Amino acid sequence: MTALLPAILPVSLIICIGYIAGKTLKLDYQTLSHLAIYILVPALIASSLYRNTLSLQSATGLIAGYFLTTVTLAVIVLLLSQGFKLPTPIKMSLLATTLFGNAGNLGLPMVSFTLGAAGLERAIIYLIAASILMAGVGPALLNTSGIRAGIALTLKLPLFWAMLAGLLLQLSGFQLPFRLDEGFAMLGNAAIPIALVTLGMQLAQTPLRLGKYELLAASLRLIMAPLIALGIGTILQLAPLDLKVLVLQSAMPTAVNTLIWVNEFGGDPSRVARTIIGSTLLSLITLPMMLGLIQSIGT
Repeated sequence: MTALLPAILPVSLIICIGYIAGKTLKLDYQTLSHLAIYILVPALIASSLYRNTLSLQSATGLIAGYFLTTVTLAVIVLLLSQGFKLPTPIKMSLLATTLFGNAGNLGLPMVSFTLGAAGLERAIIYLIAASILMAGVGPALLNTSGIRAGIALTLKLPLFWAMLAGLLLQLSGFQLPFRLDEGFAMLGNAAIPIALVTLGMQLAQTPLRLGKYELLAASLRLIMAPLIALGIGTILQLAPLDLKVLVLQSAMPTAVNTLIWVNEFGGDPSRVARTIIGSTLLSLITLPMMLGLIQSIGT
């Protein structure tokens, strides 16, 4: 529990500040959402891809494990949505909160604290794969006009091209002159705080309650996802450290940026906001359980 506090408390502090701002100031959180989607998050993705060196030894297995876990979760959510006859906005919300885990501002510190520098290197690979899914496929998944319109929308977004630019710069080894990379990094560093403030402002306008929907959504993210990752990683015969990272990153609560995506492209923002905060709070219980689970891997 102590290891979780340095990752959980700073996040909670910024959300609380956003909540207070939402209650006391006349701010438009939709403006902050646009700022994040079109400027800050593209800078974060491009900077992360440009600065990080991928480990070819483990990257293929981790990306394959992440991809197969994500596809399996998506199929489960779609089957549940069909079985319960959920309206399209709720289905899109459940899909987003299940697929988009907090692999960055919570996952990276958790992996670093528990698995060290070698684990952190692998966690960054997972984060890049998750960022590619969120930036490249997220808008297409959430757009209700069909997959074709969703892909067309994705291609118009700065995030998609920022992702490609970051990959090309990283693979080519080109060095940006005049320390321009530091400028992009500074801009990208603002993405997570703005997303957390936006979440707090949304919560200020949303009654916080954990009903059946929120508990189902949190369970899919916190329990189902890591168990599926464990099974798929075992089938893929991942190395013990790779499997530990895959499971732990898959056990993270719903990503804060999910609210921004749903606000922008479709879904139920109130349900998503409650699921984000609910899954984050419940992760204080589930993450120690998952830490115990991964300690048995490779022994």
